[in-house]
Amino acid sequence: MGKIVKTREEMNVQYQWDLSKMIEQKSFDELCEEVLKTTEKIKYMQGHIMDSSASLLNYLKASDQLDQALEQSYVYAHMLCDEDTTNTQNQQLKMKTETLNDQVNEALSFVRPEILSCSYETVLGYIKEQKELEEYRFTLESLFRYQKHTLSKEEEAIIASASKAFGVSDEIFYNLDNADIQLGTIQDENGEEVELTNSNYHYYMTRLDRRVRMDAFQTMYKYFKGLKNTMAAALKGQIKENFFYSSVKQYENPLKMSLFHDHIDVSVYHNLIEMVHHHLDSMYEYMYLRKKILGLDELHMYDIYVDLVKENPKDIPFEEGKQIVLNALEPLGESYIQDLKKAFTERWIDIYPNKGKKSGAYSWGTYTSNPYLLLNYNNMIDSVSTMAHELGHSMHSYYSNKTQNFSNHGYPIFLAEIASTVNEVLLNDYLYRNAQTKDEKILYLTEFLDKVRTTIYRQTMFAEFEMKMHDKEQQEIPLTEQEFSTTYYELNQLYYGKDVVSDDEIRYEWARIPHFYSSFYVYKYATGLSCAITFAFDILNEVEGAQERYLEFLSSGGSNYPLEILKRAGIDMTSKEPIEKALSIFEQKLEELKKLYE
Repeated sequence: MGKIVKTREEMNVQYQWDLSKMIEQKSFDELCEEVLKTTEKIKYMQGHIMDSSASLLNYLKASDQLDQALEQSYVYAHMLCDEDTTNTQNQQLKMKTETLNDQVNEALSFVRPEILSCSYETVLGYIKEQKELEEYRFTLESLFRYQKHTLSKEEEAIIASASKAFGVSDEIFYNLDNADIQLGTIQDENGEEVELTNSNYHYYMTRLDRRVRMDAFQTMYKYFKGLKNTMAAALKGQIKENFFYSSVKQYENPLKMSLFHDHIDVSVYHNLIEMVHHHLDSMYEYMYLRKKILGLDELHMYDIYVDLVKENPKDIPFEEGKQIVLNALEPLGESYIQDLKKAFTERWIDIYPNKGKKSGAYSWGTYTSNPYLLLNYNNMIDSVSTMAHELGHSMHSYYSNKTQNFSNHGYPIFLAEIASTVNEVLLNDYLYRNAQTKDEKILYLTEFLDKVRTTIYRQTMFAEFEMKMHDKEQQEIPLTEQEFSTTYYELNQLYYGKDVVSDDEIRYEWARIPHFYSSFYVYKYATGLSCAITFAFDILNEVEGAQERYLEFLSSGGSNYPLEILKRAGIDMTSKEPIEKALSIFEQKLEELKKLYE
């Protein structure tokens, strides 16, 4: 594509997604009008939704109609805006749908309390009486799980009013980590002064020049050390907010409140931490091997992200990258590959960068549309990996939308990263098996090992830190900066072992982790990768029924609770087996790496 970034109009349309199919049946304005009309229709149902099985069914059908129209207009406008973020007309469409969404939420705030004021036994009677309600059984069951955690209308109004004063901790962190951040400058490999930012920090932590890595590391944590007391106050505020909500909503504690939405047993969280602890020796062995390969007397925290071999950047045009992905995903079966090819032939993908286009990559769409992909393909192997990842999301959506009704099609966050990561694991295995040189093999082995290190080991360390700090709050131990920093530093020492120098600066890493303001979320990265590795290697090893169970998983959407969907696919996350299996494969890959250096 060359180095000159073209405007949207200069791009060949064959490289662009075709969003017109999203509004084939109704125009954008017609969809917005339908949202307003259906909202008014539901408002007239107030006080009568639960009168009978017929009235409940009438509401649920109207709600589906509303949600589909709102989804189509909202997603279409946002994706259109992402094509060129400087296009003011598209920005106006996006703002219109955001306003519309707020209006709907405000107008229909009565619905949930009204439905939950009825007994679940009555609902079950309605389902028995009205067969069409059967497709909403799981939706209603999921909703009524919240009944014991829903207060009176007056109490909910008070909590809603109080919530306006919350969220400040997150806002403080966001501003200090984004708007107000001034990290300063460092010298790059060429001795040129460059500004260090959140965006380029990882880049400098992977440089072969150790002095550059150390400077970036020390400069980053000098900033957060200077804010340690402010950051401690912000995170303490977040933890206290969590306890407020769990208390008034009658949950045992914030952890159980967080897990409640996905109906996740607390044993899943504890098993993850326990099994990672059980396999810490493997992490220590990998760190020792890194130190040995890099030829260092001491392995510091700023040495753990650098590649063990220097990658030789290869130009991979899109068509070649596409073929690599198709080859890598062949183990998923012919039907999967034929469906996947639709992404390329039916223009699901917006491939190349253009001026004003949103950065990064994602998969998005609606229940009735194609599961589109936004890429910024740059002819590098990372772009090939990103394409495989996003195609995993799209195929998950494609099969779920195709198989499930609207009410059950959306898969929860707990499951969301599994399909995308299965594709990454299969791609990595394909590239490793087809590597032509020893350095290439090392590159793909360490890519897998580092994926597990950063996603299972490191995210579990974060999850354990969150749990420990909430436990301390429950035990009324003052959450001072020293308490945060000491707890985090001790965990860092535990997880990385004696062959890594836990530099003093790393005790402040907790202060720069945004996920701590979405409490008890990070463990899902670790469980998701564990499931993905289990799926992928069962398929690669041709375990009987593995391919079929995985395709069934992709087709399940949100038709049941996440743990039940996984159980049907052969993975029991309430047991220790999936984590054990993933970390055992980590150990096998580590042995392969060691043999290459013998």
